[in-house]
Amino acid sequence: MPEAPERQTAVTLHDVAREAGVSVATASRALNGSSRKVRTENATRVRAAAAKLNYRPHLSAQATARGQTRTAALVVGDIADPYFSAIAAGVTQAAEEAGLIVTMAVAGRSPARELEIVRTLRGQRPRLIVIAGSRIDGAETRTALMGELEAYRSAGGRVVMISQRDLPFDTVTIDNAGGAYQLARALAAAGYRRFAVFRAPASVRTSRDRCAGFLAGLREMGLGVEDRFVMETEFTRAGGYEAARRLAERGLDGVEMVFAVTDVMAIGAMSAFRDAGLVPGLDVGVAGFDDIDSARDVTPALTTVAVPLRQVGLTAMRIALSDDPGPVNVQTSTTVLLRESTPSRRTQ
Repeated sequence: MPEAPERQTAVTLHDVAREAGVSVATASRALNGSSRKVRTENATRVRAAAAKLNYRPHLSAQATARGQTRTAALVVGDIADPYFSAIAAGVTQAAEEAGLIVTMAVAGRSPARELEIVRTLRGQRPRLIVIAGSRIDGAETRTALMGELEAYRSAGGRVVMISQRDLPFDTVTIDNAGGAYQLARALAAAGYRRFAVFRAPASVRTSRDRCAGFLAGLREMGLGVEDRFVMETEFTRAGGYEAARRLAERGLDGVEMVFAVTDVMAIGAMSAFRDAGLVPGLDVGVAGFDDIDSARDVTPALTTVAVPLRQVGLTAMRIALSDDPGPVNVQTSTTVLLRESTPSRRTQ
């Protein structure tokens, strides 16, 4: 009966070190990208030995040796929202340029879930963490989140927030209030006089800033919005649909123009108006904020405030990969885009 073939033993780092004639510590530093320098001749011998023995490094062991992996972690509020998808595209582009792999986690706009994710990420030792999403006022997890991120940064990681300047870390902000302010002025100049606003709960700072900026812009033009037409709803497409359904059901009562604080909410509102027998852009104007791709594709094309979301992701990553000790704060400007959903009402 033929003998069973010997089971091949996995090559270890000790085998590589012995073959190269160096210590295990030197072999480890030569192969894991440690910041501690290894003499060129030793590094060459180690790499040659690893190739000869067909050595495959253990990734988790490398992470322990370096204190981090070759990954970049991105935490987003909602992967179904094109706002976050566009930011993720920029983060991924910059990560690929740096030779990193992006891992993404979805917090579901929940501060508690966000904290849980960050705690888990600390154990996985990514090179950096980017957190994208509005800060939530009154969140009981704020102090705990800050502690987790401080501990991660102290261990050599880098943290960048894409949100409001709320936590003491590098931050990329969007001019939410300024963009909405300019939109309000542009719509007033186009002849609109009676407005409704669809916003998220006031604790969602992005929504609050956009709503406040829009109302401030109207005031500058001698206009305002009745309290009953400032309507709170979910920060989603379904939320925009529900707010528009309620408004149409009780009657527009002279409302000429609806500003929803995100494009996805505005697109939901347009669907609800159609279902109620109203024609967006004709019976009621609709505007959003963000300029997601579908804002150009819907009919009528959606008036909005353009945010360079892919560039926001790129900027966050470039900050995270830089040697600047920080804190770095970058504000992203916005641009008003008037489209067919808000035709001019000025008399010729």
